[in-house]
Amino acid sequence: MAKQSFFHRVSVSLLLLLLSDAASAEQVTPLPAAPSTVQAIYVEPSATRALQPGEKIGQLYTRNNTQDYVLQRLTQRTYWFQRQHYGTLFYVGDNGVLLFDPLESRGEQISKAIAEVTKLPVTAMVYSHNHADHIGDAKGFAEAAAKAGVKLRIIASKATAAKMAFLKSALPKPTETVAWPSGSFKFEQLTVALHGFARAAHADDHGVWLLTGEKVAHLPDLVNPDQPPFWDFAGSESFAYYEANLEQLAKLDWTYLNGGHGNVGARADIEFYRMFLGDLKQAVGKALGEVAWGAGVDAAKVNAHTAFLPAWLGAVAENATAALRPKYGSYYGFEAATPRNAEMVALAMFSYK
Repeated sequence: MAKQSFFHRVSVSLLLLLLSDAASAEQVTPLPAAPSTVQAIYVEPSATRALQPGEKIGQLYTRNNTQDYVLQRLTQRTYWFQRQHYGTLFYVGDNGVLLFDPLESRGEQISKAIAEVTKLPVTAMVYSHNHADHIGDAKGFAEAAAKAGVKLRIIASKATAAKMAFLKSALPKPTETVAWPSGSFKFEQLTVALHGFARAAHADDHGVWLLTGEKVAHLPDLVNPDQPPFWDFAGSESFAYYEANLEQLAKLDWTYLNGGHGNVGARADIEFYRMFLGDLKQAVGKALGEVAWGAGVDAAKVNAHTAFLPAWLGAVAENATAALRPKYGSYYGFEAATPRNAEMVALAMFSYK
C-alpha cells in the first residue's frame, strides 16, 4: 500500500540472497535456534487457539523470512500479527475491527490476516507513535475504508498529533486525539488507556496503549520479547530514561505484550530485561574504569579531537560485550546489538553523574 521502507527492502534482499544460496548449495546446514531468554514453551502459531502463559511462537525468525505473515490469537477478541519482524495487534469487536499501527509495507498482509478471522471492516486505527515504519500504511487503510463507505476513526495521542503537524507528515491526520500523557478512548465495549512516558527514551510521543479487560499491552520499540534489547535499544534516542520506561510498563496490568519486534511478550520478559540491564550497566561501569581515554587513537596521526570519543566508547563497548558474552552470548541478536547498546549506556554514565 505504501512506499517500501529501507528496512523492508533490505530484509527482502537478504531473504532472496539466502534462498539463492540455499538453492545452489548441495547441502545447507541450518543454524541452531537461539535459546529462549525466559525458558518459553514454543508452539505453532494459531488463529483459533489462544496463547497460554509461558508459551511463545516457535521458529519465529524462520517464519518471518519464509511466511507471508504470522497470526496468533491472544484472547477471545485480540490477535497478534507479525510480518518480516514487525508486529502489531488488532481487536475484533461486534461491528468492526480496531487496528493498532498500520505497519509500513505490510498493510495488504494485515488485511489478509484480519480476513482470516472476521468479515468485519477496520473501523478504527491507532497510531502508537509517529514513526513511519509503524504507521506508514495508514493511507491504504484510509482509502480502503472510504471506498467501502466506512467512516474510519484514526486515533493518536495529542503528542503524536502535534508532532505529525510539526513535521508536516504526509500520513492521514488523526480524526481524534487522546490526552497526553494519560487518557483513554472507547471502541465499542473496549476501553483503551494510554500511559505515555513523560520522559521517553525511544521518542517523545512514546507510551503504552493498554487494552483494559483484555490485559494486552501495545508498546512498540521498548522491549523485544525473548531476546536481549535490539540494536540501539530499538532505535531509542537516549538510554537515560529507558529503565524508568520499563518500570512504568511493569506496573501496568497486562498479560500479553506486543513489543513491535520479537516474540509475544510476557511478564517474564520484563524480569529478563531487568537482569540483563543490571549486568550490562555493571559491565560498562567496570569497562569505563579499565579503558583509558585515547584508546584506539594515535594522537600523532590525527589533527582533531573528534576521533577520541567514538574510539573510546567503542573500546568500552567491546570490553563490556566480552564480559557479558559467557552469560548472554548464545541469545538471539546478542553479538549484533550489544556493542552499540553498551555505547549508549557508557555515554549515559559519562554524561549523568
